[in-house]
Amino acid sequence: MEDHNSNETMSESVEMYLLRIALLQDEDKPVPISALAEELAVSPVSANQMCRKLEERGMVHYEPYKGVTLTLHGEAVAMRVLRRRRLWEVFLAEKLGLEPGQAEEIACRFEHVTPDGLAERLAGFLGNPTLSPQQEPIPPSIGAAVRRPRLALSALGIGLQAQVCQVTAEEPVRDFLRVQGLAPGATIKVLAAAGDGGLLVETSSGALMLAADIVRLVEVTAARSPVLVANQPVNSAANTLGDQSK
Repeated sequence: MEDHNSNETMSESVEMYLLRIALLQDEDKPVPISALAEELAVSPVSANQMCRKLEERGMVHYEPYKGVTLTLHGEAVAMRVLRRRRLWEVFLAEKLGLEPGQAEEIACRFEHVTPDGLAERLAGFLGNPTLSPQQEPIPPSIGAAVRRPRLALSALGIGLQAQVCQVTAEEPVRDFLRVQGLAPGATIKVLAAAGDGGLLVETSSGALMLAADIVRLVEVTAARSPVLVANQPVNSAANTLGDQSK
């Protein structure tokens, strides 16, 4: 098997590692092995061993005590897999009527068994979409990178929209925020800022007031398209979440 052949057959495990690194990688900063292991629900030792193998195959750069970054070859493979996933998401959501979250879950199974040729026929059938149902960019067929840099929610200006990519709060807080429309993949808009660092944001469920210590736990990326429901009543319950997150 030639590692640098664009048509090579990859194991599902290799594809999952490359894809997860691509999604975690912030610009060119290395992804810590511990973070990668947590995302994939494997031990740090297993993640370290796999990354060493990927380095031998020319798919990642490994930096001791820092982590891994994708090579151009590794990124091309990851983007091909991500393209398949998001094309299936569009099909399942738009053609079969599944909810975006459910479509993504099922598409994760299809991405590893879909040949590139079939993916391109699917893209043509769907009208060559550029965004998934959750407003994530679909990589082009050439496998170019489409990652967007992460930023702290506190850095987002008033009136700007963004997509939530990470919430590092405890599980009860994450569950509450998810019910209120603030979870990874959701699009939000900053409506106003309080003097203490709190933010009033708009989600698909309405306006939500976040305490400053909750704001610090949220990372976002620039959103491509608004998907919000406006003029909903304010939910201020998140003001009480500060103590729970400590």
